[in-house]
Amino acid sequence: MGNCCSDEAGHGGAHPVGPAAAKAAQAASAAADRFLRSRGAGASTQIELSLSASNLGDHEYFPKINPMVVVYSKRKDGQLEEIGRSEVTLNSLNPSWMTKISVQYQFEVLQPLVFQVFDIDPQLHDVSEKILKLEEQQFLGEATCLLSEVVTKRDRLLTLKLGVSEHNLPNPSKFGDLTVQAEESAGSKAIMEMVFRCSDLEIKDLLTKSDPFLLISRISDSGMPVPICKTEVRKNDLNPRWKPVILNLQQIGSKENPLIIECFNFSSNGKHDLVGKIVKSVAELENMYHWQNGDFFFVPVSNAHECHSKEVLKSQLYVEKYVESNRHTFLDYISAGCQLNFMVGVDFTASNGNPRLPDSLHYIDPSGRPNVYQKAILEIGDVLQYYDPAKRFPSWGFGARPIDGPVSHCFNLNGSTYQPEVDGIQGIMSAYISALRNVSLAGPTLFGQLIGTAMAIASQSLADNQQKYFTLLIVTDGVVTDFQETIDAIIRASDFPMSIIVIGVGGADFKEMEFLDPNKGEKLESSTGRVASRDMIQFAPMNDVHGRGVSTVQSLLAEIPGQFMTYMRTREIQTMPTSNL
Repeated sequence: MGNCCSDEAGHGGAHPVGPAAAKAAQAASAAADRFLRSRGAGASTQIELSLSASNLGDHEYFPKINPMVVVYSKRKDGQLEEIGRSEVTLNSLNPSWMTKISVQYQFEVLQPLVFQVFDIDPQLHDVSEKILKLEEQQFLGEATCLLSEVVTKRDRLLTLKLGVSEHNLPNPSKFGDLTVQAEESAGSKAIMEMVFRCSDLEIKDLLTKSDPFLLISRISDSGMPVPICKTEVRKNDLNPRWKPVILNLQQIGSKENPLIIECFNFSSNGKHDLVGKIVKSVAELENMYHWQNGDFFFVPVSNAHECHSKEVLKSQLYVEKYVESNRHTFLDYISAGCQLNFMVGVDFTASNGNPRLPDSLHYIDPSGRPNVYQKAILEIGDVLQYYDPAKRFPSWGFGARPIDGPVSHCFNLNGSTYQPEVDGIQGIMSAYISALRNVSLAGPTLFGQLIGTAMAIASQSLADNQQKYFTLLIVTDGVVTDFQETIDAIIRASDFPMSIIVIGVGGADFKEMEFLDPNKGEKLESSTGRVASRDMIQFAPMNDVHGRGVSTVQSLLAEIPGQFMTYMRTREIQTMPTSNL
């Protein structure tokens, strides 16, 4: 999941990077991330659902039934989209269907599933399930759940009560149970790690710097390229060597399937120039590594006489490292009992405006329409809450003056002196609204103490040997003023099981906040010269919307599984027996 680059630092080929160039590299890699997402890549893995049922129907009305289950995804507009159907099981009130239903799991979005069970007319037993007209069959019951509710169960098994929706049936209390079991595709565990480098990149525009990155795509059944990962941007480098790229077999389908590897020259306007491309399967890339051969890039050439003309360049791509292995996946850790715990920090500085006035970012609309702070918390929290069984969320505010007290840069949102936790997402909303009535907005905007407080919880959890990973959401309307203290806190926090998401709200210029996100360039450096042990913080303004409708929140959440896995792997944390591999 994520953009497929490991946390291993790249070596060789790059020119020394000064502060100004490092800042430019941050912006460049951020734009390249958006470029990847705009072309359809995201964090996902294939799940196969096995379905069974028990005590179907009422024996008085349905003494013999031939059940089939149909699975739908529920869209945001409430419409159902069919994913798949099981086979028809003859004369069974307790069927275990053999057909597995495939669905793409995406961590960053809620995925509602609807299961409808039908009794199929026995005269149609020779008719393919795919063409059966459901409106002509007897409806037996319906169940709904979120895919995340299934995959977070310790055995990835969830039993649901079947009921009715708009269907009218006699005695609606006897519909039975539906059991859903999720299994991750074996291909998601087969990992291929590669290190790419290029030589003598040809940049056509002499006025343009060479800031290359690679975009790797598979070819879909329709012949269209589907991006699966990208490298980081290397600044001012004609002979770049990128960080390791990690692919799994599920992403590519087969080692023999062709991949398109495109080298782009980064442009700040988002219109990245194609330097060249090659088409190679993973098997061919493996051979390039073993034989230490390079392959020449080419660019397509428009030619009236030749439909597929191309110009071969002197630039070459090399594979410096190729390793295959089996690894635990994110969902392996989750189903083995690891929890993702949600924490929140809310900006109460005066720049948000008077909460009693409609133009304030903190204004509570009597109609119930959420303000930007509530929206950010709800969108992040609605996804993360299913990975935390207790749903007890530490929640803080910063930059305000409690009644008869000094300005606090980390106070419990619920007003408690000692206990920062609240019950559920609604508990956060209630504590937030209550805090607005009981504090005076002040300033300045400081993150250091807030991050330190969250880090202490993660540290204590680690000391207690708990299987927990924490995500701290900070929602702010301005630029931090304690830059170095914030950086020092982030670097200390990188050693603990936690990630930080910072969302900017309102109309402020957040350019100076991009320094927070090491995914966008060079690693942060503390006041003592120490760098972060891994990438674990991201920043984005709330109003950013990426390609194909991918929101800011989705793009930020999509990075969490990768950050989680980096922490687990670098610390060699195993949470399940090796037989699960």
